[in-house]
Amino acid sequence: MALTDRRARLVLLTGPSGVGKGTLVARLLERHPEVWLSISATTRSPRDGEQHGVQYFFHSRPSFDELVAQGGLLEWAEFAGNCYGTPRQPVMQRLDAGTPVLLEIELEGARQVRRSFPEAFQIFLAPPSFEELERRIRGRGTESQDAIQKRLDRARAELAAQKEFDAVVVNDDLDTALTELERLMNLA
Repeated sequence: MALTDRRARLVLLTGPSGVGKGTLVARLLERHPEVWLSISATTRSPRDGEQHGVQYFFHSRPSFDELVAQGGLLEWAEFAGNCYGTPRQPVMQRLDAGTPVLLEIELEGARQVRRSFPEAFQIFLAPPSFEELERRIRGRGTESQDAIQKRLDRARAELAAQKEFDAVVVNDDLDTALTELERLMNLA
């Protein structure tokens, strides 16, 4: 299989908080167990029940920094004192085996992947409107007003970036969005 053929099977999904990425990906994986969802690396400590290589690849900060220095991550970022990133080797192993790979990552990570892996097909998941996104975020009832405002401010910037992506899927109806995602990933 040619290098460009296998890389064309790497699909990246991003979108603002509250748009439904997790729900959509869960439904996709239920219907298409052949798709491999990339597992992130992190420097944070495992939570109860988490296992290395299942929920995350857990690394010390020096080990993570070494991965970065050696180009071992497709993308990475630091949040709240912990680092998170997408390990290159497991992604490449799955692609080499002909397995469709899906990355669910944030906007800055998508931009990094675009630079390091331009053959990836990048999909932006958008809400039907900003007002609906705000309703969904507020409807969770799990965050302070300050945290909600930060998410909404970030969402505005993310929504402005959707033109950077290969395709935009509007998550107005979950079944319709799933069908469109399947079509874009050549799974339908």
